[in-house]
Amino acid sequence: MKYLLGIDIGSSSVKCALISVDSGTCVGSAFSPSSEMQIASPQKGFAEQDPSLWWTELTNAMNMLRKDVQFSKNEIAAIGISYQMHGLVAVDRDGVPVRPSIIWCDSRAVEIGNNALASLGEDFCLSHYLNSPGNLTASKLKWVKENEPEVYKRIYKIMLPGDYIAYKLTGEMRTTISGLSEGILWDAKNSTLAHELLAHYGIDERLICSTVPQFGEQGFLTKEAADVLGLEENIPVTYRAGDQPNNAFSLNVLQPGEIAATAGTSGVVYGVIDTPSYDPLSRVNSFVHVNHTPEKNRYGVLLCINGTGILNSWLQKNVFAGASYPEINQVAAKTPIGADGLLYYPFGNGAERVLENRDLGASMKNLHFNRHDRSHMARAAQEGIVYSLYYGIEIMVKMGLQIKTVRAGKANMFLSGLFAEAFSNTTGATIELVNTDGAQGAARAAGLGAGFYKSSDQCFKGLAVLQKVEPNQSLQKQYGEAYVNWKNNLSL
Repeated sequence: MKYLLGIDIGSSSVKCALISVDSGTCVGSAFSPSSEMQIASPQKGFAEQDPSLWWTELTNAMNMLRKDVQFSKNEIAAIGISYQMHGLVAVDRDGVPVRPSIIWCDSRAVEIGNNALASLGEDFCLSHYLNSPGNLTASKLKWVKENEPEVYKRIYKIMLPGDYIAYKLTGEMRTTISGLSEGILWDAKNSTLAHELLAHYGIDERLICSTVPQFGEQGFLTKEAADVLGLEENIPVTYRAGDQPNNAFSLNVLQPGEIAATAGTSGVVYGVIDTPSYDPLSRVNSFVHVNHTPEKNRYGVLLCINGTGILNSWLQKNVFAGASYPEINQVAAKTPIGADGLLYYPFGNGAERVLENRDLGASMKNLHFNRHDRSHMARAAQEGIVYSLYYGIEIMVKMGLQIKTVRAGKANMFLSGLFAEAFSNTTGATIELVNTDGAQGAARAAGLGAGFYKSSDQCFKGLAVLQKVEPNQSLQKQYGEAYVNWKNNLSL
């Protein structure tokens, strides 16, 4: 028996999954920790994690997986990696991080990115990088250079979180074109490094790792890593991608017009196009997609709302005294659509790109002590998350995307029937909930990269639609009115 191992490095947990090469089914998965990994915020707008924490939790997850699934070391045929996007991991010559990773929801570099956009010109940045430099990886590195010059001097290479885990597995410091694109380190127009931006920031291009193919040989498991993880030496790593492009791959969203969604700590809608389109205000991001080639261009348009599932998590801890999410969903369902006028704005997890990098903080509006209770709060929160996503979807529609069918893993917020209903009826899209996740997608992609599957179609045997949620005309009207009220009360 041969298995493919998928590793998903999230900001909340690390997950591992095993896919059978022959059947395409998931035979086991495990994640660690059981509670969410800590995100340090030493100052307002800062968000950091120690990269060694990801490696520790990967080790823990692999130990759990080996207890749950009986497999031999030599049965793992290839490894794929999914990872939280946009993070900065800076290491010295020994591969040791010189500071904590500045992760995706950190907003300290917003002004740096805005200044670069003004200096280089909006037309130039959008046509070459498909984005404003914003507070993405390149701008985060510039922040380190400006504010921590002694730390900057110690940097040998910079990596994305998945590049760092691949390095820990293989000893090779490498990245991908898709990865460079997500960090605004890639010139999509000229198919080169972002020379002008790096020069503007005064960043030595030697800090950027060389590239490996998205699918294909990226390195082999070292003896040291194999011993720690309980695996066999020399297993090939054959795929890596940021979590949202990988989530799209997991859902077989690879061709123009196909759309994926996820609603974990952050919420994302990701659509595929074949031309390098961009939003003039850079409120959504366009990146090189995982299956992009010079012959067949594929770009992903990514809408990200930083504060989605984390709002639900905050309510669980601070309002519902640790009640389970299914219990909270039952409470939320007691209140009609619109939550009797109570409104939630889930923007409490850093600057929001869709709001032109404003950091508004989360807010609740129209609370009446004699009318509203916990059920209204629970419902208003889930609806507010949906409405914030639809606020961004309206921008994507103006870019030419058609929102007809959206695929999502049956996980996180999509486990809530209320949330899925609200999402379908607010957007007007059919929602297909599928039996997959990022770790499984990374495993399937590793099989493609290792040559076990000859085409992407072969990767998805074993993938099934578990549930379809269709829009209802009557409910669409009610959710539409509630969304207009939410949007009219949004203070920018």
